[in-house]
Amino acid sequence: MPALSDVVSLLHGWYPPETADSWDAVGLVHGDPDQPVAKVLFAVDPTLDVAREAAVWGADLLVVHHPLFLKPVHGFAATTPKGRTLATLASAGCALLTAHTNADQALGGVSEAMATALGLTDVAPLLPAPGLAMDKLAVYVPVEQAEQLREVLADAGAGRIGDYDNASFSTPGTGRFRPLAGANPTIGDVGRTEAVAEERIEVVLPRRLRSTVVTAMLAAHPYETPAYDVVELGDPGLSETGTGRIGNVTPTTLGAFAATVAAALPPTVHGVRVGGDPERPVRRIALCGGAGDFLLDAVARTDADVYVTSDLRHHPAGEFLERGGPALLDVAHWAAEWTWLPVVERRLRAALGDTVDTRVSTTCTDPWQHRI
Repeated sequence: MPALSDVVSLLHGWYPPETADSWDAVGLVHGDPDQPVAKVLFAVDPTLDVAREAAVWGADLLVVHHPLFLKPVHGFAATTPKGRTLATLASAGCALLTAHTNADQALGGVSEAMATALGLTDVAPLLPAPGLAMDKLAVYVPVEQAEQLREVLADAGAGRIGDYDNASFSTPGTGRFRPLAGANPTIGDVGRTEAVAEERIEVVLPRRLRSTVVTAMLAAHPYETPAYDVVELGDPGLSETGTGRIGNVTPTTLGAFAATVAAALPPTVHGVRVGGDPERPVRRIALCGGAGDFLLDAVARTDADVYVTSDLRHHPAGEFLERGGPALLDVAHWAAEWTWLPVVERRLRAALGDTVDTRVSTTCTDPWQHRI
């Protein structure tokens, strides 16, 4: 049975918290990293009903998309809605983790899951994210301590390349130095030149981790004054991740595609609102999970025939359609983002196997419950 910290590490590896927007609040909200996890529940919103569902089922971890505490709070007494939610989880021994904007852009994230649910092919980010800025660290260490230092570098976040970690390259050689007066050498004597069998260890690392990795290396290195260098690697270009998605469907009409969308998403009172001629031919689809009217200008610059998103406002939507660009489909925010839950559930089960039991909540947390 994995510890909570193990599950959190997997989720953070797939949806790194550092890729979240600066205003967001993601990561582990509540829970003891050492506690065992046998049951994981996935939901869009951390509402009281969802917290009660987690408690009744006996979940050890609730993974949600939307943050419980997006804005700073001075307390979370059970006299408030958010406090009641957290109190319910805490009393049941259930931890809480949020993956919000860090899950929106990621491979296997919210927008990509929505694209898959709607049957899109040849899917690519609507707005590709810049590639991760990378450094390369090279450090010289005695052969006897090389393996230990490689482990320290990996634990600090270096040596991750795609789906591989602990990646490094080592070259044997001879290090030469002469300790001067005032030195406290680990090897050799003051005033005498020393030759030591060493390895040059090279690792790549995200530039944002440079200080962390170098600090860990210096703390673990046996030498009083290690020799090392850090090189900034070239322009990483654009990554495979990014905001929204764009792809293709078999040629159809706007009306028929809207029906396909309605059938693919969990039912809500909101349904699917259509802006455009139902007989309009469509093949190229742009979409964004969640509230996506901030992407209207970007969508207008594409060859999309229709844009699918949520929470479109009256004036921006009307002006967008007046420009004669893509048609619009407005779907329920909860329904669109719910499509991610089965994806992350399958991913976690594939990683942990039968050591955990998982469940996707079908509790509809869309705020609109009735239409008159």
